[in-house]
This record gives sequence, structure tokens and C-alpha cells, in this order.
Amino acid sequence: MQKISLLIMGILSLTFLHAQPPVIKHVVLIGCDGFGAYAVPDADMPNLKKLMREGSSSLSARSVLPSSSAVNWASMLMGAGPTVHGYTEWNSAVPEIPSADSSRYGLFPSIFSILKEQRPTAVSALIYSWQGIDPLIAKAATTIRVAGKDNDNFCTDTAAAIIRSKKPVLTFVHLDQPDGVGHTIGHRTPEYYKELKNVDARIGKIVAAVKDAGIADQTIILVTADHGGKGKGHGGKSLDEVQIPWVMYGPGVKKGHQLHNTIITYDTAATIAWLLKLKMPQSWRGQPVAEAMGK
Repeated sequence: MQKISLLIMGILSLTFLHAQPPVIKHVVLIGCDGFGAYAVPDADMPNLKKLMREGSSSLSARSVLPSSSAVNWASMLMGAGPTVHGYTEWNSAVPEIPSADSSRYGLFPSIFSILKEQRPTAVSALIYSWQGIDPLIAKAATTIRVAGKDNDNFCTDTAAAIIRSKKPVLTFVHLDQPDGVGHTIGHRTPEYYKELKNVDARIGKIVAAVKDAGIADQTIILVTADHGGKGKGHGGKSLDEVQIPWVMYGPGVKKGHQLHNTIITYDTAATIAWLLKLKMPQSWRGQPVAEAMGK
């Protein structure tokens, strides 16, 4: 009898660990380039902090190394690190190491490609300020694709309009700030924190668009970054460069919860796949941040 009880308890524990999230029909991923987690506590970012208060968050999530752009955007969207997907440099446009896997679109599987393969009619939207995002995601894997040409306000307004009118299943908005200020003036400077106020306003516009579209009760909003920075650069191993914010908000997400489990940027794609009930490729190494869901 004791063995049976222990077995039942084990099954229940396993079920809890892998419990499915509520029905989520839309995910909006907001990626802020060069946004170090170190900056959040002192930043004047009421919109982001509201998402944190009403959702789950971590200020100790980590990039992959090197803590640079293309390698980390690839990892975030491809569910694996550079030794698997092959993009290893700041501005990688093609894999420097042959990718360990390939989708039907000829590139390493991304969250966009698996959505397209498994749900061909689902609308997806990719809006990006930095042009280095373009070669990472196959054009055939996206429904709507807009190059913002280094204009974050244009990207924000475009993303908001698309969310209101098209209600994509998956929307990824890449914003180039505060990375630009980090490079020109420096991290941990008054100017960097001032720019974060602008970043926060853009986040607020996108959150408002989700509400305006009438899909807030079916939408998870994720806010994160590719890397942080130190001085006027990034790419190194310091925590200022490696630690990134990771914020999850929406129906079923624990409120005011500080995430304790280790989060690596490639867990973002895995979390989105889990939320949208997509089967993850075997080559992915990310794990869903299931800790964020539940009471």
C-alpha cells in the first residue's frame, strides 16, 4: 500500500511539473536590445514594473556567450545555443558552424518556423529595428514582416497597428534601444536610464494595443533582452553583460512572482512553443519556464 501511495504521489508530482498552461491564443515577445537586468531596479519604467507586479519575472536570466546581438537573438528565437544553431558572432548572417538541424525553410528551426509548419494558417508578425534580425528567420516562415530601419518608434507603432488589426498568433517586436545609447554614451549613465523611459513608453504602447485588440485575456506578453552591457560595449562575461530581464505577463501567470529557476535566453522560444502547444524540435535545448504559470 505504501509503495502504491508513493507511486501515485510521484505521478501527481510529474503531472504538476508538466501541467499545461491555460488556453493561450496569442504571444507577444518584446525584445529590447542591450537592456541589462542591472538597470531595472533604478529605472523609471512604470509600464514594465506593472507587468512585473502583475506577472512573473527574473532579473537573473542569462544570455549565451558571447553576450552579443545576433548570437543571442538567434538563441532566443531558435531554442538552442550557438554550438547547436551555429550563429556565433555579433552580426552573424549565416552560421559560422554548420547548424545541427534544419527546418523545411533551410535554416535552424525557429519558433516562427515550427509555428508555420505545425499551424500553417496561423498569422505571425516579425517587426525589427536592427537589420541583423532579418537573416535569422526565413521569410517563408513569417506572415507579416516589417523592417524598421533603426526606428524604434516606427516599429512600436507598426507592431501596435498589426496587433490591433491582424491579431497575430505570434508577434516579435525588436527594439534597438537602449543598446544605441549604451554604445554611444555608455551603460550605467544618466543618458542610459533616460532612454529606458522611452523604452518603457514603447512597451506601454504595445501592451495597450493588446487590450485594444480585445485579446488581453488570451495573450501572454514576454519582455526580455539579448544582452546587457558594460562601459560602451558588450560581448564579455561580466554579469552586467550577461544578465537580462525576463518578464512574463498574462492570463494564468503568477502575480508578483520572482522566478527562481535558472533561465537562459533559449528558454524563451521553448516557453512560447509550450504556451502555443507546439511540438519542440529535438535539437532545441530550451525548457519552458513553467514556474511562471499557476496560482
